[in-house]
Amino acid sequence: MQEQEFITAVRESLDLPDNASAGTAVRATLAVLGRRLSGGEGKDLASQLPGSLAQQIPDDAPGERFDVTTFYQRIAEAERAEGREVTDAQARQHARAIAKGLETALSNGEWRNFTSQLPKDYADFLGTEPVEKH
Repeated sequence: MQEQEFITAVRESLDLPDNASAGTAVRATLAVLGRRLSGGEGKDLASQLPGSLAQQIPDDAPGERFDVTTFYQRIAEAERAEGREVTDAQARQHARAIAKGLETALSNGEWRNFTSQLPKDYADFLGTEPVEKH
């Protein structure tokens, strides 16, 4: 999957107005997710991301510990820092759509490896029910 395909799929899934909005959501989610990973998992994840999306994952993924609510709040903050008005609930929707995109883009092994690092409350992020549009 190419970078623009990934971003377009996220845009369509969320019914966002344009690819720039979707790109902001993708970059914010990957950057925050990358801070949660540890033990080289960030590099492993980045190696399977298309184009410049790999650059969103910190090289030294620090393995910060924060719950899924904080995860969504940080995504919303990152999107707002790029000029988008986003609520925490919208950031949740964005993150969940991006998780579905990652599940498609990553190998099964990499998907299992990175999701195994997430605590149980991240099941919401990885949820299988449809993402509600805002």
